[in-house]
Amino acid sequence: MVVLSKVNKHFGALHVLQDIDLTITQGEVVVVIGPSGSGKSTLCRTINRLEPIDSGSITIDGRALPQEGRALARLRSDVGMVFQSFNLFAHKTVLQNVMLGPVKVRRETRQAAELRARQLLDRVGVGNQADKYPAQLSGGQQQRVAIARALAMQPKVMLFDEPTSALDPEMVNEVLETMRSLAADGMTMVVVTHEMGFARSAANRVIFMADGRIVEENTPDEFFGNPRSDRARDFLSKILHH
Repeated sequence: MVVLSKVNKHFGALHVLQDIDLTITQGEVVVVIGPSGSGKSTLCRTINRLEPIDSGSITIDGRALPQEGRALARLRSDVGMVFQSFNLFAHKTVLQNVMLGPVKVRRETRQAAELRARQLLDRVGVGNQADKYPAQLSGGQQQRVAIARALAMQPKVMLFDEPTSALDPEMVNEVLETMRSLAADGMTMVVVTHEMGFARSAANRVIFMADGRIVEENTPDEFFGNPRSDRARDFLSKILHH
């Protein structure tokens, strides 16, 4: 579903992605972890070309990432993205936020878009908030609306860039539960997160990054139980003991 081959990315003199090779199959949940500054979010953002790459190639469902224009817009509608900040339109209701993409981009009828938007809001557990404005919702509820909005475009892949890092601790779990149910339903997902419990329970594969490279990749059981690299062991000893 997603193939990155020899991907490199610089920010000035900083080499943030170094020869990244990664293949993600349909229905797979890949969790990307690592220390701050390791290139995790940049990797996530290159997959829908929010960050253009300097060299290498990225394909989605067999098609190369377009450079710009309508082809790129079409591709982005196939790749849902959920950010740290919720990016909801404050002047639109929750329902209107979720309907907007299908109506404007997919050219769906308002009736069809509303029906699916309400179904998705129910699915993520905020169906009773449909007529409220984002400011009237908690952070956890807003993030679940953001997930519903991404799903409304019927994406082939969902990207999550630290989706719980801006939330109060008591709200984190409700968002992770929503993501777990998506994973269980077979959605192809790339998740950048610091939530090790989610990585253990929902990932098919854990990618550990450091200094712009993929240092290690393995199943959650193997990675957490028997990390092969010194960098991963050092990282886990700091994370898991605090």
